[in-house]
Amino acid sequence: QVQLVESGGGLVQPGDSLTLSCSVSGLTLRDYAIGWFRQAPGKEREPALCFIGKDGYTYYSNSVKGRFTITRDDAKNMGYLHMFSLKAEDTAVYYCVVDEYYGISWYDYDHRGQGTQVTVSS
Repeated sequence: QVQLVESGGGLVQPGDSLTLSCSVSGLTLRDYAIGWFRQAPGKEREPALCFIGKDGYTYYSNSVKGRFTITRDDAKNMGYLHMFSLKAEDTAVYYCVVDEYYGISWYDYDHRGQGTQVTVSS
């Protein structure tokens, strides 16, 4: 059974940094792409914030490009989302996703975590 468990969310102030982790079990991560989505309160889930393929191809949406960095540690079956210069509008539940192939849509991914809350507020 494949499981994705996000951690590292919390309450931070504008301008702070935060790193989210995604622990993956039930598959060998190096054979898969991993990505991150988010859903802000009262809003629809955005298309993919970022993903990194098994070939190393990396994508960032315009909303996070230059502020967020996605990394992966295949030896540990872990993915990470490093977030910098956080803004109030980054407040959302952040979800980790995994699939053999990457894509922009939530539905491109067969495996998804339960999410971790990130709140950016002074």
